[in-house]
Amino acid sequence: MTVPARIQERADALRELLHHHAHQYYVLDAPEVPDAEYDKLFHELQALEEQHPELLVPDSPTQRVGGRVLEGFAKVRHRVPMLSIRTETDIEASGARNFDGRVRRELGLKEGDAPIEYVAELKFDGLAISLRYEGGVLVQAATRGDGEIGEDVTQNIRTVGQIPLRLRDAPAVLEVRGEVFMRRDDFERLNELQREKIARGAKNEKTFVNPRNAAAGAVRQLDPGIARQRPLSFFAYGWGEIVGGPAFETHHAVLMALKAWGFPVSDRLVVASGADDLIAYHQAVGRERAGPWRTSFRRRSSSPPWSRSTSMSAAPASSPPWPVCSRSSWAASPSPTRRCTTRTRRGARTCASATR
Repeated sequence: MTVPARIQERADALRELLHHHAHQYYVLDAPEVPDAEYDKLFHELQALEEQHPELLVPDSPTQRVGGRVLEGFAKVRHRVPMLSIRTETDIEASGARNFDGRVRRELGLKEGDAPIEYVAELKFDGLAISLRYEGGVLVQAATRGDGEIGEDVTQNIRTVGQIPLRLRDAPAVLEVRGEVFMRRDDFERLNELQREKIARGAKNEKTFVNPRNAAAGAVRQLDPGIARQRPLSFFAYGWGEIVGGPAFETHHAVLMALKAWGFPVSDRLVVASGADDLIAYHQAVGRERAGPWRTSFRRRSSSPPWSRSTSMSAAPASSPPWPVCSRSSWAASPSPTRRCTTRTRRGARTCASATR
């Protein structure tokens, strides 16, 4: 049955508008309309799709609500392996210098050669996910698994508001790697709700041990309706297969492209030059963790201040609003970047990595 042109145009306009407002709300933390107005637009689109099933497309905002309960997760072979990071467990300044020295040796650099440029980021403690987009539409989401084969968790990932269902001006094929995690304040609110359910006598309810387990368990729920109830967040930090995309020269350029395509990228990343800058970044983050938490994670703030002090910061005196790992480390992971650049996969431990 052919859909009248005016209805098709209205559905297209509603999808575009809802995608825009979702990006403003979940990624930029800059909502332009109240929740009631968003809900009104959402329900209008939902009604049109129910009346005209031909209008339903995979990237419709209505598809975030959740699908049928699965019997199990299908296996997914990663076209580009999801490799683990290599860590340097020495969290003193010597660890950064050893890390930088090892990278320089592996690249065949001599003592008088210029410092290596690194991208220094935080590493958030969650679950690694690979998002595959074809023609700008999210077609698959998979867990890391053993690095070669993961599990298809597309239905659950669709419920995460920060993950775009459709991209603009993206490559024909784009695999984005990132971390699904749970903010600490969201985790505490979730446990408070769980305690209230238990107090009311609800069966089979429990509190969660830590944010990472809560996030990982939500992603691996066979019922996407349950996953949707969990307050999950996402950060992009890398890529897998790209077909038809730009030839990136640095990892920083990759992160900026991901941000331009609509993915949330950590605002606490800097381009560091050599081991001294890595040490300064690590110490600055340590001081920020040790101090009072005045800014919300959702409210964008500037990168941590730089410092050349030589002493390590004290342990955090209060809990940050995102999951904190128990230790810090320097880390490296392979990447197809042609020039030596860096990244640290996210967490509250500070990491850095270099690539050929």
